[in-house]
Amino acid sequence: MTIARASLTITYPARFLLIGSMNPCPCGYLGHPTRECTCTPQQIRRYMAKISGPLLDRIDLYIEVPALEYQEMRKERVGESSAAIRERVERAREIQEARFSGMGFHFNAHMGVKEIKEFCQLDNPSHSLLEAAVKRFGLSARAYHRILKVARTIADLEGSPGISPGHIAEAIQYRSLERREGWV
Repeated sequence: MTIARASLTITYPARFLLIGSMNPCPCGYLGHPTRECTCTPQQIRRYMAKISGPLLDRIDLYIEVPALEYQEMRKERVGESSAAIRERVERAREIQEARFSGMGFHFNAHMGVKEIKEFCQLDNPSHSLLEAAVKRFGLSARAYHRILKVARTIADLEGSPGISPGHIAEAIQYRSLERREGWV
């Protein structure tokens, strides 16, 4: 991590995974399926304004996790096993390590703009989808590049050599706070 100020630039060795959580509003019930939110729109805006846009811009994924009904929590879930997921992740990491061999980094998250242009080529439908999202949600250049890196990772997890409109759409979905009108 490099911090640049007027009289000093310093680099600290730092790579970390940040995981955070928050309520959707002060009372915690905005969007809840059975409980009513008691917050005014102004209270919600003020609550969300406490989270700086530039901070959110630097986070790759943010999603909403809805409240579950009791019956949903009780259900037996059948899905992909942890072992299968691990195998997919390991394959994606191998793809990325091979892609970036000799470049001084190993993973999509570490790509700069130059590498994004080289390794995140889009077809016309993908370009159109991403352009529409940038315009509709007023996304920054940083958010645009983060979407491309996440889409590249989604494609790698599927073993896909290229980024498809589906990968772009999924990456956009992981920017849920930007899609919430009036939140950011």
